[in-house]
This record gives sequence, C-alpha cells and structure tokens, in this order.
Amino acid sequence: MNSIKIFAGNSHPELAQKVADKIGIALGKVVVLKYSNQETAITIGESVRDEDVFIIQTGCASINDHLMELLIMINACKTASARRITAVIPSFPYARQDKKDKSRAPITAKLVANMLQTAGCNHIITMDLHASQIQGFFNIPVDNLFAEPSMLKYIRENLDYKNAIIVSPDAGGAKRATAIADRLDLDFALIHKERKKANEVSRMVLVGDVRGKVCVLVDDMADTCGTLCLAAKTLKDNGAASVYAIVTHGILSGKACDYINASTLEKVVVTNTIPHADKRARCDKIDTIDISPVLGECIRRIHHGESVSVLFSNMPS
Repeated sequence: MNSIKIFAGNSHPELAQKVADKIGIALGKVVVLKYSNQETAITIGESVRDEDVFIIQTGCASINDHLMELLIMINACKTASARRITAVIPSFPYARQDKKDKSRAPITAKLVANMLQTAGCNHIITMDLHASQIQGFFNIPVDNLFAEPSMLKYIRENLDYKNAIIVSPDAGGAKRATAIADRLDLDFALIHKERKKANEVSRMVLVGDVRGKVCVLVDDMADTCGTLCLAAKTLKDNGAASVYAIVTHGILSGKACDYINASTLEKVVVTNTIPHADKRARCDKIDTIDISPVLGECIRRIHHGESVSVLFSNMPS
C-alpha cells in the first residue's frame, strides 16, 4: 500500500513535527528557500511517486509567502507523480474575505480555493473555517475539523465549569457558543457590538445574566483582541466573577498582547493552528490547546479510508 508522506512549509514547523510524531513517521525532506530577488525556491528531497502526500502549511505572519510556498509544493508533488495531495491548512488564509460585503469587494477566499485546485491539490483539511460555506468554493473534498471537542476538554479540566456561562462576543458566533453550552449543559449569553469601522468596536450590549458566574468567551479567531478585551470589561461591569476567552485561531496581531495584559481577562486560551511562542513569552495570560492529535488522527483516517466524522464531536483516543 502507498505510504504517508508529510511535508512542512516554513509557516509552522513545530505543529508539523508534532503531527508526524503522533502518526509515528518522520517529516519528509524538503528545502524551502528564498532567492535574493525574493522568489521562493522549493526542492522535494525524496521520491513521492504514487505516495499519499500531506503538506502542512497554515495561514499566518507572512501570509502571502506561505501561501505561495504551499502552491509551489503542491505543484512540485503533482509533477512528481504523487497519487494524492492533501493540503493541511489549520488556519485558512483570507477566510474573512468570503463574501461581497460592499461594492467592488473581492471574494479572495474563492480565489485561494481556485489557486489550490489549479496547483493540483486533491483534498483539503482545515479547522474552524471563518464561514463554513467556504467549503462550497472547492470542487474537491474539504474536511473542516472543529476545535470544539478540544475546547470542551480544556473547560472541563481547567475551569470551574459548573458555575460557568458560555458567552458569544458577537451575534455571528452565537451558533458556536450555543453548541458548546449545550454540550456542557450550561446557560448562554450574547454580546451585541456596534462597529464604527472594521477592527473598531464602539459600543457593547450584553444579553443575558452573568452575575457571579465564570464567563467563557468563545470565538473562532482573535486578531487584535480589541473585541475580546471590551467584551471582558462589559461582562465584569455586569457582575461576572471572572472572564476567560477560548479561541481557535490566535492571530494576536499588533498590540494584542498589550491589550490582553491590561484587560480583565484571566486567560486567553488559543489552539496552536498558528504559532504563538513569541506571544506567550510576552503575555503569561495566553494558554495553548494542542490540536496536533486531531490533525494526526484525521490524516491517518483519510489515508486508511476511514470516516472522519467522529472527530467532529469527539477527541481522538
């Protein structure tokens, strides 16, 4: 039977190594370089003919460089006769540009989907897409894994969850928050925010009673963390005992660490879909959930032709 080959780009080598360790194989040999004129040069250092290839590359930091690396690696494996090429993209780049929200706005997530398919990708594994309709941008299978089981495990093991309430920091994340609240048999609250312009929140209104409760803010991504910090302040002003935030993609750009340090948040818990070791060094409120077991089990199941749906609601054993 053809074997699994896992290659990693430069975006998140630590996660790729953890996934390879979980499966019990070594990472494939690949050299990713930049020429002096900033062109990306890639050399696959071993045979991939008739192999099941998985390329792990997440959307972070130098997002365009990492996307280009991924496209070139996919194409290199395709022209080297790989049997199947799966792109493992824990944090999908340009996922927020998924609709035409104003005149002449590009739908860049669709463009990224087209580029991946044109490069020669046969399958996509990603996690907590900003909008799950992005799966419809592809004409190839997309497995959109959820961080929810990992989040539930963290809440049960690390928080006083019997006295907790799950809070969505905006109306868009209500579905995600209610799903977690139902699984834990907890109450649910919602914060309605009014924006003046993108990335700037002007006013927040709380819907629900949080007095004396441990509030758990749940969201799919934390970028500048302005929303989370304002939400935490709103909850504290309404009598919350303590406030935690659990987020899938910790982008933590700009002054995010300073905002978190100055905020009333006890902890901001993020998964390692995006590398954030440098942020943890600057902010001791940041905690990490490791999602490499989920990705590793998903890769193993896809390779052996097993169902992946069990991972949508359960942690791998």
